[in-house]
Amino acid sequence: MSFKLPKLSYSYKDFEPFIDEKTMEVHYTKHHATYTDNLNKSICGSDLLNLSIEEILRRANIEKLAVRNNSGGYYNHNLYWKILVPYSEYLSPSQYLNDIIKIYFDSFESFKNKFSSEAMNRFGSGWAWLCVKNKNELTICSTQNQDNPLMLGIGCEGKPILGLDVWEHAYYLKYQNRRLDYISSFWKIINWKQVEKNYKEAIQ
Repeated sequence: MSFKLPKLSYSYKDFEPFIDEKTMEVHYTKHHATYTDNLNKSICGSDLLNLSIEEILRRANIEKLAVRNNSGGYYNHNLYWKILVPYSEYLSPSQYLNDIIKIYFDSFESFKNKFSSEAMNRFGSGWAWLCVKNKNELTICSTQNQDNPLMLGIGCEGKPILGLDVWEHAYYLKYQNRRLDYISSFWKIINWKQVEKNYKEAIQ
């Protein structure tokens, strides 16, 4: 199987002023593209070649850093692009999803604060995640570098349905060291319809 860079459903400039056009372009055409190319190279000739990306992540040999880093980088960014939306139609969760969030976090505001805190407190590069664990339980966690909750034994297990990239390449051109400002902007461009779809697929 040869993995391909997914096509975006929007242009690089569509997220102004929350994410600048240049950051979007570099993030997609340089960083994600490199993860995609290196993933294909890292599994070439191995028993991982004909597996799906989810199967690779679950079987990723943690000591093989090329597979670990690039399979995570490929999957994580695929999810990230899908849960962004450049317009306001889906900027609030539906009543259905909001009710589920309330079960595990008391309120949407409490969930938002906990997720933001997880993203802010991730030292160095990594990701913050909203995951489905144990069939239907929602949980928040974070991973270092390009690690992913589908990988085993990393202390953040589950099916990710929402992810925030807190590598500097995701925000530094616009926000420099102001990660919190980037996190605050993220809440203005989340496609909650897609997050709900991810949740329903995860609990099947």
